[in-house]
Amino acid sequence: MWTKVRSRRLLSGVYFSMKKRLLFIAVFVMVLFNALVGFRVFDALASGDEDSGGYASINIFTRALQLIRQDYVDSEKTSYRDLIYNALRGMLGNLDPHSQFMEPQEFKSMQDDTKGDFGGIGVVVAVKDNVLTIVSPTEDTPGFKAGLMPGDQILKINGSSTDKMDLPKAVEKLRGEPGEPVTLTILRPSTRELKDHVIVRAIIQVKSTKDVKILPESIAGNHRIGYVRLTQFNTPTAEELGAALDQLKEQGMEAFVLDLRYNPGGLLNSAVDVCALFLPPRTKVVYTEGRLPSQRRDYATPSNYKQRDYFPMAILINNGSASGSEIVAGALRDLNRAILVGETTFGKGSVQSVIQLPDGSALRLTTAKYYTPSAQVIHEKGVSPNIRVTIDPQQERDLLRMRQWDFLTEDERREMDGFRDLALDRAVDALRGLMLYVADVKKP
Repeated sequence: MWTKVRSRRLLSGVYFSMKKRLLFIAVFVMVLFNALVGFRVFDALASGDEDSGGYASINIFTRALQLIRQDYVDSEKTSYRDLIYNALRGMLGNLDPHSQFMEPQEFKSMQDDTKGDFGGIGVVVAVKDNVLTIVSPTEDTPGFKAGLMPGDQILKINGSSTDKMDLPKAVEKLRGEPGEPVTLTILRPSTRELKDHVIVRAIIQVKSTKDVKILPESIAGNHRIGYVRLTQFNTPTAEELGAALDQLKEQGMEAFVLDLRYNPGGLLNSAVDVCALFLPPRTKVVYTEGRLPSQRRDYATPSNYKQRDYFPMAILINNGSASGSEIVAGALRDLNRAILVGETTFGKGSVQSVIQLPDGSALRLTTAKYYTPSAQVIHEKGVSPNIRVTIDPQQERDLLRMRQWDFLTEDERREMDGFRDLALDRAVDALRGLMLYVADVKKP
């Protein structure tokens, strides 16, 4: 018995002795690190090194880390991992709404999302004026059917305030298993209406090309003006639009209206391919620039699409047109291929790069911005129309209700009698004037 007790005491003594040694080594390393950083700061200041501010800031950071570890009351909150992760989250979160620090599990979830389907409500969101805002609801999705509109502000998701919630976290909360409900508290700035919407998530699969038609005489008069609406840019969008243009051409189309209102974007390559339907091969339609020369990249039209250059063209845009829509509209405007009619677009034109860190975490970092061919920045500026047509909140609601026609009651449909799409009317007027001018020039 005495031997066992003595053995335990000896082992305990060895353990505490080792613990003291490890603690001493850790403190010594921290002191040495601070001393080295301090020496670098002193040396940099003495030599006038322009990076001296960086060394001084690192010294402040390590000193703060040391003090928190040493003196903060709840030791379980002061692991190096938690403190460093929180610091990184704060650094990235304060750069812009699209930059983010992702812990290993968050990064893995993001990778899983890009590989397969996920449940959602079908709205594109962004942080605008520090408020989580709907850019555009995608047609035929739960959010669209619930009556959500561009500009609606999401104040709560399932009762949790979105104030100070970063964009990726908000997107994560909006997603979930198909069939599960999510409750959004929505403020509509135009009417100050505050309302809870219970929306059931679904797999989001949307046809991008809709309403392929020759406009009726009540709108286009005796001219045969084609019309197509793109809801987003996905893999088959360019092929679908090309087939629609050929179909309309066979019906005698003389001019064309492409409707990009409420189109939140999608795949960059799809937007470039759509431009290829209207421009010669190898035409630069957008480029990116960042701080480094390596972040400069030009995107040009491929050569595997037939160019449709035989008709005048107008594009409808508004504040719900974002990303890919802005690339197409900006390129075709700058290259004098189309006139833009409507309102200035949303202004989402930045490039995010995902950089994995050694422990499995990652940075999603804004590294470049998109520019139109005439060197106009898209991000936070948007693309301006050639012909400005503004509509009031009631007209916007009516326009979206027309797109929800299949879901309206008979009474709601009767309320839409006499509705006129003002932007479409102005686009048709411009195209008719252009066709008359071209016809007059061609006269012998």
